[in-house]
Amino acid sequence: MLVRGKHYATGQVVDVHVNADAGVIEVVAPLDASRAADLGGGNEFVAPGFFDIQVNGFAGVDFQNPALTADDLAHATREQLRHGTTQYLATVVTGSHDEIIARLKALARALDQRQELSRTVAGFHLEGPYLSAEEGPRGAHPPEHLRLPSWEEFEKFQEAAAGRIVMVTVAPELPGALRFIEAAAAAGVVVGIGHTAADDRQIADAVAAGAKISTHLGNGSHATLPRHANYIQVQLADDRLMASFITDGHHLPPYAAKNFIRAKGIERSILTTDAISAAGAQPGRYRRGEVELESDATGRVSLPGTPYLAGSSATLEQCVGNAIAWAGLSVADAVRMVTENPTVLLGRRRRVLEQGASANLILFSRIDGRIRVNDAVVRGKVIFMDAKTRIIR
Repeated sequence: MLVRGKHYATGQVVDVHVNADAGVIEVVAPLDASRAADLGGGNEFVAPGFFDIQVNGFAGVDFQNPALTADDLAHATREQLRHGTTQYLATVVTGSHDEIIARLKALARALDQRQELSRTVAGFHLEGPYLSAEEGPRGAHPPEHLRLPSWEEFEKFQEAAAGRIVMVTVAPELPGALRFIEAAAAAGVVVGIGHTAADDRQIADAVAAGAKISTHLGNGSHATLPRHANYIQVQLADDRLMASFITDGHHLPPYAAKNFIRAKGIERSILTTDAISAAGAQPGRYRRGEVELESDATGRVSLPGTPYLAGSSATLEQCVGNAIAWAGLSVADAVRMVTENPTVLLGRRRRVLEQGASANLILFSRIDGRIRVNDAVVRGKVIFMDAKTRIIR
């Protein structure tokens, strides 16, 4: 199969030859005008598919639902493909022990029943329950279920997930957190710092213990902080930490997103949605587990009647377009934040357009400064989409 488009990093039209049976890129070559492309042309960009490290649900599907079915997960996955996300981490949030076990089992069961979904669901991200209970840092996580880190409990979570938890977010100031971080890092689980009120010493100790990323930095924090000595500044300044940013227009104002990305640097920044079931759906009331949330006409998701954000209704293509517009990024740099950088974080092969790489590809256009994904290829399999209706055919 031949996929043709403007290389996202160089702008030059290239032919990407895909071995559809093996699901890999055979070669990326200069345009051969004598050959017709199977997909794409000279007007669209071709890039690796996007990778989202934090998705709580999508298109009406809540990943916190213990009754989640394989059909539900397939629907949420297909809908994300429309917006360029060819791989993601299904995220489970704070709940009781039994609730988290049930959610993880439901996701694992769905993947076992539809093994082809494992091409897209690259693992699970556990956000909580080992987070700060302080107002502000805890965000929308139910306070009655927040607790101290327990490696023994986490091992039960990992068993329920059939070993698929690849990332966990914790507050490093909690008693026992450093031992937990060390154990998780030793087990190959990426540790994120998030929903925290940690001081500079606690953050430094967490990084030394193995923490690798700041989870949605700038959110899950107090409304008012000391102007200099605060945990956002400390994490921005630590070059050992990568950081994820939710560039949906609600979690970070454009100027803050610009400042944060510049401070952290392109190579250490990751864009994410923190999407809930309201993403890719109409405004209204939705649930994330036992918590009811409201998505308004602007796309802002919050706890009804409060100023607290609770995930987003954004798509990753929206977040990429926003980052380009707000931070003055090149297409190449913005795409790197949702392709190469997430795979570096997870210790996987860098997601770039090169020979031997997995054939997770997208074709997208830039319209009025925004990104519009038109087609996707997952492991060499073409997902056809109608450019007007965005319906997968």
